[in-house]
Amino acid sequence: MSTSGLAAIVREQAPAVLATLIRRNRDFAASEDALQEALVAAFDQWPRQGVPDNPRGWLLTVARRRLIEQVRRDAARRARERRVATTAPPGPTATPSRDDSLHLFLLCCHPALSRPAQVALTLRAVGGLTTAEIARAHLVPEATIAQRVSRAKRTIAAKGSSFGVVTDGELGERLDAVSMVLYLIFTEGHVASSGDAVDRVDLSAEAIRLTRLLHAARPDAEVTGLLALMLLTDARRAARTTPTGDLVTLADQDRSLWDADKLREGLTLTRHALTTGAPGPYQLQAGIAALHAEAPDAAATDWAQILALYNLLVAMAPGPLVWVHRAVAVAEVHGPQHGLEALAALEAGDPDMACNHRLLAVRAHLLARTGDASGARAGFLAASRATLSLPEQRHLLRLADSLADAGSDT
Repeated sequence: MSTSGLAAIVREQAPAVLATLIRRNRDFAASEDALQEALVAAFDQWPRQGVPDNPRGWLLTVARRRLIEQVRRDAARRARERRVATTAPPGPTATPSRDDSLHLFLLCCHPALSRPAQVALTLRAVGGLTTAEIARAHLVPEATIAQRVSRAKRTIAAKGSSFGVVTDGELGERLDAVSMVLYLIFTEGHVASSGDAVDRVDLSAEAIRLTRLLHAARPDAEVTGLLALMLLTDARRAARTTPTGDLVTLADQDRSLWDADKLREGLTLTRHALTTGAPGPYQLQAGIAALHAEAPDAAATDWAQILALYNLLVAMAPGPLVWVHRAVAVAEVHGPQHGLEALAALEAGDPDMACNHRLLAVRAHLLARTGDASGARAGFLAASRATLSLPEQRHLLRLADSLADAGSDT
């Protein structure tokens, strides 16, 4: 089996294994360390010996052994060793419940943690994202995320948090944090922030799976909107690249390649979400995605409605990238100069965004529409230097090269 195939199996099974270890051992950090050792063993043995029939049970057994070995090396942890040994079931290890991932989400989203800490810890423990990936998703330094994760683990350990049955009250008070984490995992999967891949299908698929699990437990309007948004976005995956791996923008995509089943389900969920109570951020984003999905081609897109939804979204959940996307809608409705003015206002209020590759790329695109080929070329080059995604770099460099002759004439 290929390394990518092994990685997909590991990513699917690891959250449930970690959840079971925490439930039995009551120690987040030790359980995570034991799981990491089990994963290393899997990547070493499975390519040679084959993937076991019960990979989750295999990982759990190896991790549990590592926990016991660790306890034996540390005399101060002998009490924990006895607890682990007495709670372990005899005979072959049973496969944990499929709901363990949701339990682990709720543990990571403990109310004693700040929202940034909840999100960072869950992305690390459940989503499997690296510290660097989480930092890029949040537009903050990597060291900041590392500190959040470390403090969160210490807080959970100090609180002695239990891992038990999920109550409606726990789901309600932690729902916002869990939803945000799922959204960020999906976003990193849909647009890989670094590396040579356009996307990370394993991440986006896991986010959709976990969101379905959350939706089954709590089918309120915002969770419905979140699931709809993921499905409508993921439906476009096959059309996002050429056969050679080059990026294709939404306007140029072959819409016959979009996944009809996901579109149908996403549109149905969106209609239900938007007619159930007051709209929230995920419902609004699903509405925007639905308007793109319903247009037979790019020219038929209802940009006026999209701008109206973005206006509601920035009032409800203002974020720098939301403002960047709104600027695109402004340009489509009122012209590129108005879009550039919207970007300038964003930079004035948030100077750090001046180096964000998405803002730089959008501004370059709008400059090209105004006829400023030289400025657009410089913008695309700056954006290519600011992104860590190699496909995006190549795409931006191609756009810059297409303007090279025009830029040299100015």
